[in-house]
Amino acid sequence: MSPSPAPADRSPARKWGSGPRPILALHCALAHGGAWADLAQNLQGVTLTAPDHPGHGRNRDWDGVQDLHQQATAEALAHAHDLAKDGPIDLFGHSFGGTLALRIALENPGLVRALVLVEPVLFAAARATQSFAQMAASQLNLAQAIAADREAAAASFHAEWGTGEALADLPERPRRYITERIHLIPAANPGLVDDNAHLLRPEGLESLKVPVLLVEGGKSPAIVGAIHDALAQRITPLTRAKIDDAGHMLPLTHAKALAALVQTHLAKS
Repeated sequence: MSPSPAPADRSPARKWGSGPRPILALHCALAHGGAWADLAQNLQGVTLTAPDHPGHGRNRDWDGVQDLHQQATAEALAHAHDLAKDGPIDLFGHSFGGTLALRIALENPGLVRALVLVEPVLFAAARATQSFAQMAASQLNLAQAIAADREAAAASFHAEWGTGEALADLPERPRRYITERIHLIPAANPGLVDDNAHLLRPEGLESLKVPVLLVEGGKSPAIVGAIHDALAQRITPLTRAKIDDAGHMLPLTHAKALAALVQTHLAKS
């Protein structure tokens, strides 16, 4: 198990509930820990802690130098160690946060009791598919698009991965929040596209022996299903679930449906 970082490294976090079962929940890119509020309020018997990743929420800005995925993992792991003082914890992750959760579980055997992954965007897992080629056209060119027109790049990304509303139709504050942080999306490519943490190494995923719930939306980008197919071939025990009328931001848009799936998963583990 990796050593716990010093207390000074703890990132800001929100907390809900006072139940006996500790959960660490890791949000998607361009959100913050508050994205888990609705889910937390629909779960029973848990205490859910949701930190803000570097550059998000109340956390400090990403410095543009450190590997973003590694830094976010280290900060989340510090919280995981805090919560695991009395035994293994449950670990949730959505999108970018899902890849952090997967990394923590793989690199820290014995730390996690149950794992919930909501559309983890480990794009490298689907590299051999047509969906990857389609994704690469936008994801890998996003940095150049941002340099040319930040707001247009943010609008294009949000149209594919957002809640279904156009960026221009959002209130001014969340619209500005997303636009100001859009550079964090290509900053994560070394971890998500290149797998520089080697999450896909031979026998790596196969070594993960905690119960995993893998959830996707029926209206999500095609590459999500391709990623899930690849993960499902290598991870056991694993339960796949789909919320048919949901898209990528289902923890926000379909919190009650997700909570029902999660509650069942936790009851079995």
